[in-house]
Amino acid sequence: MSILPRADIAPRFPEIHPPLGPDAALVEANRCLYCFDAPCTAACPTHIDVPRFIKKIASGNLRGSALGILDANILGASCSRVCPVDVLCEGACVLHRYNKQPIEIGRLQRHAMDHFYAHGAKLPAAFTAERTAKVACIGAGPASLACAAELRRHGYGVTIFESRSLPGGLNTYGVAEYKLRSSDSLREVDLVKSLGVEFHFGVRVGDAITVDDLEKTYPAIFLAVGLGPGGSLGLPGEELNQVVDALKFIADYKTAQTVSIGRKVAIIGGGNTAIDAANAALRLGAEEVHMVYRRSEREMPAFQFEYENAKLEGVRFRFQSQPVAIRPNGLECVRMELGAPDASGRRKPEPVPASNFLIECDMIIPAIGQSRFLDFLVEFRGVDLRDGSVVVNPETGQTSNPRYYAGGDCVNGGREVVDAVAEGKRAGSAMAKWLESQHG
Repeated sequence: MSILPRADIAPRFPEIHPPLGPDAALVEANRCLYCFDAPCTAACPTHIDVPRFIKKIASGNLRGSALGILDANILGASCSRVCPVDVLCEGACVLHRYNKQPIEIGRLQRHAMDHFYAHGAKLPAAFTAERTAKVACIGAGPASLACAAELRRHGYGVTIFESRSLPGGLNTYGVAEYKLRSSDSLREVDLVKSLGVEFHFGVRVGDAITVDDLEKTYPAIFLAVGLGPGGSLGLPGEELNQVVDALKFIADYKTAQTVSIGRKVAIIGGGNTAIDAANAALRLGAEEVHMVYRRSEREMPAFQFEYENAKLEGVRFRFQSQPVAIRPNGLECVRMELGAPDASGRRKPEPVPASNFLIECDMIIPAIGQSRFLDFLVEFRGVDLRDGSVVVNPETGQTSNPRYYAGGDCVNGGREVVDAVAEGKRAGSAMAKWLESQHG
């Protein structure tokens, strides 16, 4: 294991999608057909008016373009970097029908947003009069930020409580550095702050402030607590020091002053977070990185473009391999074969007898999904849970307790940043209507 200081980390993470220059952005914007029915807009969970913002880029109105984006998505800058555009807006681009490259919507969106932040990052003054009722948001991730921005547009005061020392949720702590830097996440938080949103950091609801205190002070509360730490592997040896959860590993190299990295690393899992961790380990200096997944390549849940990029980075994939124990000198696995489909329709992996083998490594990073904050969520009286997630009305985000709304990973189980933004904005709008009906 070696230790890298923070100053040596940033140069190892050049952006995977660099920005467009002014001339390139103009050329790309003029490729757009400006479709009146805009399937790209329909494919965006926040329904950004894509043809409109691109047309403004083409006419040189970058601030107007950015304001149009922000009207739909207050985190338009981070979403321009981290959204899986291949399967959302760009995947819906009509140019696919003509066997042409889709418009680079994500990079054009980033071009407008980078201009906005480079030139003062000021939003127009809100016109709604201030109202007396205030809302509490628990968690300072994308869903809460979007909810808070929407409530402020309706004149309601918002206080966000965050247990960590920095806001932004996974944008700050959990997205790979080559996609989104923490500084880019934090500047968006500053934009939300500029709307008059109040933040309290290092405050754990239930300890520093009780649920009863919240309910006495705030007529409506938004739950956006995300997901908990990674689940247990249930393997012998997982308590050894060389085992580091994937999200902790990513958070450490993004925000801590130093990070430890092994010479040979094994990643357990087949999702996008596992790939982020694998790519990061290589960039941080690991000589070998093995990604261990119990099913086949076809069944791996990571996006195809993420998988292809990881192969280019040099990640080695061990498919149909199931970890069975963590040893001081590596990860013991057993080979798997795919049997009959399980309840979800995926073929169930079954161990091959006497096929155990060892992957030599000095660092093991599990990325098998996150736990739920069940013990915390049950403290909110009248809020129903199903399979560990908060149950909401999908149209409004309202829970079974009318004073509580919810959004983000604690509702959807862990989707994209743009989904959290959409849920937060939708809930903020619905909360404003409910508060007006209750308090005028």
